[in-house]
Amino acid sequence: MRLKKTLRVLAAILFLGIFLFLAIAMLVYSPLYVYRTLAWRESDAFDWQKYPAHPLQAAPDAYHFEAAPDPRVEELFEQLSGTDDWDGFLEANSTQAFIVIQDGVVLYENYFNDTQQDSIVTSFSVAKSFTSALIGIAIDEGYIESVDDPITTYLPELAERDPRFNEITIRHLLLMASGLEYEEFRPLLFNSDDILTSYYPDQRKISLENTHIIDPPGEYFRYNKYHPQLLGMILERATGMPVTEYLQTRIWDRLGMEFDGSWSTDSEASDFEKMETGVNARAIDFAKFGVLFLNDGRWQGEQVISQAWVEESTGPLLPENYTDYYSEWFLSLPGQAYYQLMWWGMAREDSYDFAAEGDKGQYIYVSPAKNLVIVRNGIDFGIPSEEWVRLFYKFASQY
Repeated sequence: MRLKKTLRVLAAILFLGIFLFLAIAMLVYSPLYVYRTLAWRESDAFDWQKYPAHPLQAAPDAYHFEAAPDPRVEELFEQLSGTDDWDGFLEANSTQAFIVIQDGVVLYENYFNDTQQDSIVTSFSVAKSFTSALIGIAIDEGYIESVDDPITTYLPELAERDPRFNEITIRHLLLMASGLEYEEFRPLLFNSDDILTSYYPDQRKISLENTHIIDPPGEYFRYNKYHPQLLGMILERATGMPVTEYLQTRIWDRLGMEFDGSWSTDSEASDFEKMETGVNARAIDFAKFGVLFLNDGRWQGEQVISQAWVEESTGPLLPENYTDYYSEWFLSLPGQAYYQLMWWGMAREDSYDFAAEGDKGQYIYVSPAKNLVIVRNGIDFGIPSEEWVRLFYKFASQY
């Protein structure tokens, strides 16, 4: 009896402790944030169904790629992946869409796991490469003077909180080299930066008030999801329009996107794009974005983004202190891996490949030397991320 009573008291204390912890969390953050963190848990490929969003309209004049299926694509991928059924491999490894385009012609296009060409797939961090492109266009159009502008030129309230923010430039944000603190997970859960930048319902507020400088900018690469949020605010203030509207008018319409899409927002109240993720579209339209960068920013004879920006934002960044600047994970990638202005890159002996990459295995892989674009969208990785990248790199080397 005494043991049962003790256990009941302990259970009551534990319950009360959890209740108080959650109550404090809801007061410090918000009930919506606490709900999302506990109910949604890890992000998934169907987050686009949970969030409010800004719509993207299909272009008035849709562009359709020419198609000329080539069985050699499947044959080479089978050889490289060690399977005798490439479609079966993609299906089994949680793929939704897989597209190969060379010389502007679709050589392979297939869909899996209840997905068709008109199914929405999501970008996850591929959105960061869209953000980078919009920064480049804003510079081309004179809304932003330079990638080396201090971010406080556009976000002066940061300098009021800490004058060292004056030393951080737009380039530092794009390079993931700002020196800002970023701890993916912390013991109290709700104060974890990865969760805050995913689920907090006012991303402007959290990015302006919860960013803290721990090192000088430019010293090392550190993946940080506050960076795209800050860049989104810079775009808003510089252009005077929502980021989705800028994407619609500067890229979506001009590339002839075939389908409607959207950009998820943090909440109805804040109504700010989730800059770190959440561009939702069809895989074939993501492919157009890859072809745009393959063609040095040109689309059907029109210069949509300056060639100088495309080269600057994707070309090799290989500092002399490579192993100090980059994390050890870069050594697991093919070629000599690097990160430029929100694009991942793989330097070859006389050229380089680059890619927009997102969680759960979203890729827009570009190989200029082979005039090649590979798009893969997925429910999950299926195989480790570095294995997908090695597959793409080897395919581009041998096809």
